[in-house]
Parts: sequence; C-alpha cells; structure tokens
Amino acid sequence: MTVSELYLLALLVIFTVPFLVWRLGRTDHFAPLVVVQIVTGILLGPGVLGAWLPEYYEFIFTAPVVQSLNAVALWAVMLFVFLAGLELDLSSAWRERRDSAIAAGFALVTPLCAGALVAVWLVADGGWMGEAAESWQFVLGIGMASAVTALPILALFLERLQLLKQPLGQRILRYASLDDVLIWAVLALILMDWQRLGKQAMFLAAFILVAYVVRRLMPRITQTDRWYVALVWLAACGLGADWCGLHFMVGAFLAGAVLDHQWFGEAELAMTRRLVLLLLMPVFFLSTGLRTNWEMGGFAVIVTAALLLFASVGGKLLGIRLAGRVLGWTALDEKIIGWLLQTKALIEIIFASVLLDRQVITSATFTALLLMAVMSTMLTIPRVTPLLKRALGAG
Repeated sequence: MTVSELYLLALLVIFTVPFLVWRLGRTDHFAPLVVVQIVTGILLGPGVLGAWLPEYYEFIFTAPVVQSLNAVALWAVMLFVFLAGLELDLSSAWRERRDSAIAAGFALVTPLCAGALVAVWLVADGGWMGEAAESWQFVLGIGMASAVTALPILALFLERLQLLKQPLGQRILRYASLDDVLIWAVLALILMDWQRLGKQAMFLAAFILVAYVVRRLMPRITQTDRWYVALVWLAACGLGADWCGLHFMVGAFLAGAVLDHQWFGEAELAMTRRLVLLLLMPVFFLSTGLRTNWEMGGFAVIVTAALLLFASVGGKLLGIRLAGRVLGWTALDEKIIGWLLQTKALIEIIFASVLLDRQVITSATFTALLLMAVMSTMLTIPRVTPLLKRALGAG
C-alpha cells in the first residue's frame, strides 16, 4: 500500500474505533468521547497493539505515516492550547481576587506538593527521570502535572452538567483560569535554558511589543479577519518560543492569553473548540498513544499511575476543603468544586508531552501520567452527578 493509503487507513481507525466504543458501549456517564479517544490512542500504541500484533502495527504505522500524523497533531494541539489561553477570564478573577486567590492557591499548592512527594520517590527509584533533567525540574514537573486542571474539558463538563452559565460554574472556571496561568508559568521556568537566556529575553521583549500592537489592531478589524490574524499570531508565537528554547506550547498559550475572548464571540469560540476536538484532536490522541512505553514493566507503571492519581485527586480535594473552610463554603460545594477541578484530561497530557519532548521525564513516566489523566477524568462525571442531585434536593 502507498503512504497515502496507509495514512487514510490510520485515520479510518482513529475516527471509527473510539466512536463505535463510545456510542455502542454508552460510556458517556463515566468515559466521555474524549476519554475513549485517549484510551484508544494508548491501545493502538506500541505497548498494546505493537506488543500483541506487531506485524499489523508495523504495517500501518510506518515512519512516513507516523511523521504525517505527528505534523497534524502538532498543529492540533497548538490550536487547542491557544484556545485554552484565549478562554481565560482573568478580569473576572481580578474582580473576585480574594476568593479566586485563596481557592486557586489551595487547589494548586496541595496537589503540587503531594505529586512532588511521589516524584521524590521516583527519583530515588531510578529510571523515571529524563536524561536532560535536573532533579528539581523533574520533581516540580511531576508536582505541577498533578495539579493541572483541564480548563477546556472542564468547560465541556460544566456545559453538560448545565452549570456553565450558573454562578457556581463561573466560579469554578475562574479558579481553573488562574491556575492555568500559574501552570504555564511554572512550565516556562522548568524549560528555562540558562545557556540561551539572551534568546529568551529577546523573545519576551519582542512578544510584549508585538502583543501590544496586536491588541490595538484586533478591535479595529472585522471578526473574520481577526481569526486569520490570530492564526498568524499563533504560528509566530509558537515559532519564537521554540526558537528561544522554551517550547512552542508555551508560545501557543501566551498567544491566546494576551487576547480577549470577547473579540471572537462566545458562540463562535465554543464552536471552534468543538471543531478542533472533533476534526484534529483525535489525531493527537493517537500520536500520544504512539509515545507510550512500558519499559519499566506494566505493573510498575500502573502502580506509579495509581500513586500519582491518589496524590492528584487527594491533593485537589484537600486543597479545596481547606479553601472552603477559609471562605465559608458548604461541604457539598467543596466536594462539587473539588471533583470538577481535579479533571486532568488533555491539558495534563499536553503538559506531560512537553516534559517528554524536553527529556525531563522518560516514556515510562509519560505513560504513568497519561493513565493518571485518563482515570482522573473518568472519575469526574460519576462523582459530581449525585452531588449535584443532592444540591438540587437541598435547594
């Protein structure tokens, strides 16, 4: 078969298998389509399909096919991270800064510390830290991966639970938005290349200057033109960030974070996010699955994933409980907010992918983080749904 035929065969598998499992298996209550797509990507990777049926795996996923899939995945994930930055509502967080700072602070620090403790054990165990990493980078990276909240997926969950436009839903998005900024700031610190500080200073200076120009330009052009300018801006920021030794994902997030989402329209932004998830992100999920590795042994990876899950979920729930005590929330609100904010999904996977690209973590660690993200996301809807019913009954 030609490369184009094999590529289309891979796309056929990517779009068919998860949809059939999701629709026929009726998994939406515990595993939304996005989770099924991630799991399918893992199953199609070298650790499962490649181990069980190596001849079929090698037949389909040849080097040219994988290269083509990775190119699509790169642009897909840049768009997704750009939209995550664009949808931040920092003005709302500033208006409610005491509430936001306390809730977001506890929600970030406690799972970060819990995840960092697991990371210290992994450093001592050996084989989990990447070749290019210092111990502090690995520990901080794993800790922050445990603290991530997947803002775009959280918005989808809130919409499905009919909380998106409610005061509680807006509060939750506000906390997640503030944490997102800190997460990407910490990632930039981890990736800081001390040998290329001059380049990074040049990039940041140019970014601030051009961002000012772009912000002045955007309100003066039509909404259609704004999308074209935004895509040019995204590509330029990604290129600049990668050139200076940060990462194109950091550039993609910054590109979106400095723009106002009101310029693009709430409905159009929501539609764009859905289209990116529908048309492009499944390719990223498969590309992610192709990077999984069980070289430390399946049992060791699963145990590590379970420890990280306990640190992530337990740390997030504890942090929100402490914040709730300070801010005077009800116990029911604490649980609802805590379980929603522990959603990991795509942002954690993207965060871990960047750490893997920069050799801060190994493929085995990436696989454990990927499993943790999947399990965390699968817990969200089953845990929150009965809590919301209790809240409505109490109301």
